[in-house]
Amino acid sequence: MKTPIYDFVRAYAESGAARLHMPGHKGIEYLGCEPFDITEIGGADVLYSPDGIIMESENNATTLFGTAHTFYSTQGSTLAIQAMLTLAINGRKGDTPPTVLAARNVHKAFVNAAALLDIEVDWLYPEANSHICMSTISPDSLERALTGARYAAVYITSPDYLGNLADIKSLSEVCSRHGVPLLVDNAHGAYLAFTEPSMHPIALGAAMCADSAHKTLPTLTGGAYLHVSKSWPQYTEGARAALSLFASTSPSYLILSSLDLTNRYLASDYTKSLRECIAEIESIKRNSPVPTAKSEPLKMVFKCTDFGYTGIEFCDHLRKYGVECEFSDDTYAVLMITPSNTKGDLDKLRTALSSVTPRTPITDLADPTLEPLERVMSIRSAILSQHEIISVDNAVGRIAATPAVSCPPAIPIVISGERITENAVALFKRYGIEKIEAVKNA
Repeated sequence: MKTPIYDFVRAYAESGAARLHMPGHKGIEYLGCEPFDITEIGGADVLYSPDGIIMESENNATTLFGTAHTFYSTQGSTLAIQAMLTLAINGRKGDTPPTVLAARNVHKAFVNAAALLDIEVDWLYPEANSHICMSTISPDSLERALTGARYAAVYITSPDYLGNLADIKSLSEVCSRHGVPLLVDNAHGAYLAFTEPSMHPIALGAAMCADSAHKTLPTLTGGAYLHVSKSWPQYTEGARAALSLFASTSPSYLILSSLDLTNRYLASDYTKSLRECIAEIESIKRNSPVPTAKSEPLKMVFKCTDFGYTGIEFCDHLRKYGVECEFSDDTYAVLMITPSNTKGDLDKLRTALSSVTPRTPITDLADPTLEPLERVMSIRSAILSQHEIISVDNAVGRIAATPAVSCPPAIPIVISGERITENAVALFKRYGIEKIEAVKNA
């Protein structure tokens, strides 16, 4: 597969042209990547109104992912999420803010986008207590929520941070019956388009989804996609305007080149490499002395309390053997593996796991209870209000201004505009949140 963006950038870097244009480093190597870091010069095309090399490269990605069109983002899935929501609410009638029905385990990027777009959100809570990163929604519960209601879109996160996959096919069928687009934050699942069969949200019926290419594909950090389904082609028309509404006017050509090269990587023997990688992960899971939780194929998820460790202790143990985890908390540890990991990487992991001595399970750490909270203000009003930083010890009864999140997953415990409860404060403390931003004088 051709790589028109990368080829252009490389040719320009080698041309010796006098760079009397931005950026200021003029191609001089301070970090080493500067010769390839250009701006939208003649022939380089324009990301949000392309008709040349960027359009050609996006068309290649569109073919690979089987979409109506795949649009590039150099600002991660955050930009794609903002654009998805913009497209979903465009054309609404009336002066009242549009409403989106969303599973509770959204990334804070969704909350911030709702504030910027003045979107109201009705939340779908998990049907059983679980980790704050999880919010399993059944087709029946979605059917009940949509019956008699009018929503601009349904929004879910799949895979979630702990590797759980939603039943997107069934959920999309429910949405289709109600004429509502299903939007998916698929930040962790770009590779799912290349499993056999495809488990990608677009293949399973989603109207649009956001993929972080950099999370599971060999793309520089910040590279992402906005995918529009062939079943909802109307969303392609306004997609570039929606993306440019929030985007920098100086997109990174390093990231664009990386997305472009990723196309060639995916078009070569990636499906075979992915299949072999998944088989290797399954082998490690089968032979691990400690059990793994069910998850999407490229994650290894450990509920560490089941074998006597906190997730933090478990990751500390792996680190002694040169293995760095993606995420850990008091309960879970998450490892993300791709075909780019070497045999040496996986051998280190095997050695680290073989040295774990299971201990008595930790049973005094209950699953967190996610309770519906009182919505006092709109998300927009709360985020744009005057804030003050307060201790969580003084937070009960106050109104959250910014999303109170447990990082790095960034799943909000309390959403902007909601009243903080004792249970929420207990969760803050459990996840190490000591201070929050509250609406001032409210």
